[in-house]
Amino acid sequence: MSFLALLLALLIEQTRPLVRGNWVHRSVRAWISWISQTLDAGHPRLAWTTWSLAVGVPAVIATVMHWVLIWLFGWPIAMVWSVAVLYVTLGFRQFSHHFTDIRDALDVGDERLARELLAEWQHVEVGSLPRSELLRHVIEHSVLSAHHHVFGVLTWFSVLAALGFGPAGAVIYRMSEMVSRAWQASPKPSKSWVSDTLQNAAHDAWHRIDWLPARLTAVAFAVVGNFEEAIDCWRNHAQRFPDDNDGVVLAATAGALNVRLGGEALRADSEDQVQDSESTPGRTPEMAHLPSVVGLVWRSVVLWMVLLALLTLARLLG
Repeated sequence: MSFLALLLALLIEQTRPLVRGNWVHRSVRAWISWISQTLDAGHPRLAWTTWSLAVGVPAVIATVMHWVLIWLFGWPIAMVWSVAVLYVTLGFRQFSHHFTDIRDALDVGDERLARELLAEWQHVEVGSLPRSELLRHVIEHSVLSAHHHVFGVLTWFSVLAALGFGPAGAVIYRMSEMVSRAWQASPKPSKSWVSDTLQNAAHDAWHRIDWLPARLTAVAFAVVGNFEEAIDCWRNHAQRFPDDNDGVVLAATAGALNVRLGGEALRADSEDQVQDSESTPGRTPEMAHLPSVVGLVWRSVVLWMVLLALLTLARLLG
């Protein structure tokens, strides 16, 4: 059932992607904002309670609905529910339009538009970023988006579905990522401001939840790319990135494609410049690397689906 749900969700998402600003994501953002404004008091224990409610309530609803549908109607209707949950939590089309627009701008030589699109996508100030650095950041953010929107959701959905919790894993992963992003540091006068304690709790929880998916994504990239270089880059260069989990994914990507990645991440809008630091070995990013990134991601998806199909078949025959 998990394999079929994933396959159908990916196919539907490719043909009928969610529109931007859809009511599901708006409702989730409103829920995250409301619960932080209601419960955030700066106390560590209350911070973890706030995070648990923000992530746990949607996950419990998804699980209970799954069990109720199985009890009342059987697994086919429960699978429809899993497909619906996966449709709003998993998918390339939730971010790929940014990648496509930037790539098209670069194809026609409009680097100014490409910089503007990157700045709008990541809410950063890019200034006069050189073409090679622009490509590097596009590759990095695209790979991380693919990990967060596809492979991370796929990992936890598969794990918890195997334990009988239906689509709860997909909800937990997506909500954890959205909560961590929504509760990042913001100016205190802002209506969306949250305490440092709650920010730290959300960041710590997200790091723990993303630990396993990040490493499975890196392994998948290594298998479908240059295996030896990907593993070597993972072992020796992942620590050059600011975030441990993102570093594993990006280092494996750099080795799998033989492309230079790394350096200091793009700064927030308040920063004036983008600085570079030590990067991974590899070729300077070029336009040819963009289709290579797309190929790497899709081959990894196929690898995941083949493995899930084999596990499903083994379970049915066993």
